Amino acid sequence: MRLLLSKRKIFSKIFLLFFIVAFIGWLLDLLFPALLATSLVLLGWNYRHIFILDKWLWRDKKLTPPAGDGSWQQVFDGIYYRQRKARKKNKELRALIRRFRDGAEALPDAIVVLNHDWTIIWCNKLAQQLVGLRWPQDERQRIDNLIRNPEFQTYIQQKQFDQPLELSSPVNEDLVLEYRMLQYGEDQHLLIVRDITQLKLLEQVRKDFVANVSHELRTPLTVLQGYLEVMDADNLPQAGIWQKAHTVMLEQTKRMDALVQQLLTLSRIEAAAKVQFEEHIDVPAMLAMLEQESHTLNRDKQHQIQFTVDPALVVSGIREELRSAFSNLITNAIKYTPNGGEIQVSWVRQHQKAVFSVTDNGEGIAPQHVKRLTERFYRVDQARARATGGTGLGLAIVKHVLQRHNSKLMIFSEPKKGSSFSFSLPAESVPKSKAAKIS
Repeated sequence: MRLLLSKRKIFSKIFLLFFIVAFIGWLLDLLFPALLATSLVLLGWNYRHIFILDKWLWRDKKLTPPAGDGSWQQVFDGIYYRQRKARKKNKELRALIRRFRDGAEALPDAIVVLNHDWTIIWCNKLAQQLVGLRWPQDERQRIDNLIRNPEFQTYIQQKQFDQPLELSSPVNEDLVLEYRMLQYGEDQHLLIVRDITQLKLLEQVRKDFVANVSHELRTPLTVLQGYLEVMDADNLPQAGIWQKAHTVMLEQTKRMDALVQQLLTLSRIEAAAKVQFEEHIDVPAMLAMLEQESHTLNRDKQHQIQFTVDPALVVSGIREELRSAFSNLITNAIKYTPNGGEIQVSWVRQHQKAVFSVTDNGEGIAPQHVKRLTERFYRVDQARARATGGTGLGLAIVKHVLQRHNSKLMIFSEPKKGSSFSFSLPAESVPKSKAAKIS
């Protein structure tokens, strides 16, 4: 059990010592010399233990405390007790750090721990291989001084870490890296770097495959459709059979042609680079044309279609892409709403944003299907899709168009209560006046 120093005992001993020395000095008529000598001895005794303590702390390699007299032994034992606790705690912390680093080394991603001022605290070996960092030479170096890419430096300065950043590796330009920044603790960041070269390669192969196959199918389909259109089914032998076959073949070639056209549209949108939208589009005029086209599609359906359009609301963007998004949403509502339904098309300004919505009172969509509607070739009902001639690419095109225009498709639907498809273009896409040239 560790004993505590008692101030009362120490001062009592000192007082008793000086009282005895003073009494003896008074008897011998040497009061002042006796008190002075006692003070010097006491001072020397304390300085001797101070030197012993200093030697033990700074020069002696022994862990055990030195031998001391009186209260100094308790001081030595107390320091030794604290040192032992600190060594045990440091051992636990080193083991914890070692486990953390072993875990970080086992991760398939590069890990860089950063301070609030973007200086490097630690990085794993994969970060040294992918990004070219050196450990421990780069400790306390700023990460933006070591990764000298303007896009990365802008990414760090703006502190907008919602989306990852894709860049070529500074070590190997053939590698494509994904940088993702996470904040944790007090003003500390974790930079996770992932090698996505194979993913990008597979994505590019897929895009090239779709584009090439679509392009190769386009010519034979055009020839086949052309010959079927000029053929007169009534003059062919066995007119009844040929008429039915002719009609089916013509419908299917038109359907395949529509599929090819949409695949080409999707490939073109995916391959297009991110651009600054400077073209001002007269969306009300575009919607007026789509309204006329909807009447043609609605001839057999007999829907009640109502357009609510702000005549002064124009936006900046890519004309053909936005037209494709508007057209796909309107066409889907007409196709998949039962005969005699109600469809509301709206283009209005809300809080400096331009909002487009298509609402119907059709059959609605179950919740498990809603989140997958924008996947390619995904259909809620295969039989209904075949009956309406759907390709399963319309909403995928809308999704990619909106991503290019910094927007997102919102889908609200409930079975037997209809559906609503909407999106909003951000305020920066809405010119403040119509003074700009409108295409």
